[in-house]
Amino acid sequence: MSTTTTTSSSFGERLRAVGRQQFVWAIVAIVLLLVINVIKDPTYLSVGYSDNLGGLRGNLVDILRASAPILMIATGMALVIATGGIDLSIGSAMVIAGAVAMEFLSASGSSSLGTAALALLLALLVAGVLGVVNGVLVSVVGLQPFISTLIMMLAGRGIAKVITGGQNTTATSEPFRWIANGYVIGLPVVVLLAVVIVVAVGLIVRRSALGLMIEAIGIDAEAARLAGVNKRAIIFTVYVAAAVLGGMAGVFATASVMTVDVSNTGNQMELDAILAVVIGGTSLAGGKFSIRGAAVGAVLIATLDKTVVFLGVPSSATPAFKAAVIVILFLIQSPWLHTQIAKLRSSRTSSSSSPPTSTPPATSATPTTPTNAEVTA
Repeated sequence: MSTTTTTSSSFGERLRAVGRQQFVWAIVAIVLLLVINVIKDPTYLSVGYSDNLGGLRGNLVDILRASAPILMIATGMALVIATGGIDLSIGSAMVIAGAVAMEFLSASGSSSLGTAALALLLALLVAGVLGVVNGVLVSVVGLQPFISTLIMMLAGRGIAKVITGGQNTTATSEPFRWIANGYVIGLPVVVLLAVVIVVAVGLIVRRSALGLMIEAIGIDAEAARLAGVNKRAIIFTVYVAAAVLGGMAGVFATASVMTVDVSNTGNQMELDAILAVVIGGTSLAGGKFSIRGAAVGAVLIATLDKTVVFLGVPSSATPAFKAAVIVILFLIQSPWLHTQIAKLRSSRTSSSSSPPTSTPPATSATPTTPTNAEVTA
């Protein structure tokens, strides 16, 4: 009996430990959204092989493909937020990278693999320059991250319009288009690239001291500096990394249609990135962060976007629908709610385990008067 009780108790502890991981609730939300879609269409999760595409097709594949750009920007945003900062210019990095790539391909008139590779490199380089500006403003000049990146968010989209002459630029390059629409071993190239990059970044920050230094700056920047952490170099590095990852997301977004829309490409994507990071369990106050959680949050955002379209939610009501789902998820993740549930469970357990109180037999306080027989005796 005691063994069974101990086993169930340890299992309950492990279950509660898993529940305290915020990204677990994001996984639960993804499953629930998929269940809702399956209720509407039982074939929603079906995946098949297309000979024309040369790979897998289906709603799940579409969700993974849509999550690739969000994975990129959420990973970079997680690093920035971990230092106690914020980057509102990631959407601008996306549109600048896309504009540079499309303009270069359009001007070159070549569809060779070398031209496509050069366009990719040039796009990431220019996006990195945007990150350098953010890094200098925050780490060297000392501007608040919100203000400096807000400035670059506004300026970046203007720069993209200057690059393209204010027009949507279209180019033709099959090697470049393959980045977003091609397949390898039956899987979309864009998904494989996103996973490889996210895993590589995760390994770099977790298998080296870089992750600890980033967290140390977010927890207490002055204490980290006194401990020997180069605060300026770390902050500069994370802003450059975020911009380069944003540039890669911009390449994904433009390569799928081989067109850059200077008004819509990357528009408000920084908000999706922030949501994905927070859903994954990273605090906006800085400190501990989770690349894995940010990746799960990115998949949740993509699943939610696809679900909104699939359920036929009117475009005017789409923001409210997304907000409602995210608020519910945050409530489920709330430490306050977990504390209240724990208190309720504890009170129920204590009330059920306490022994019943028994009433002792009543004793008469008034002395009894002896009977005549007792007096005679």
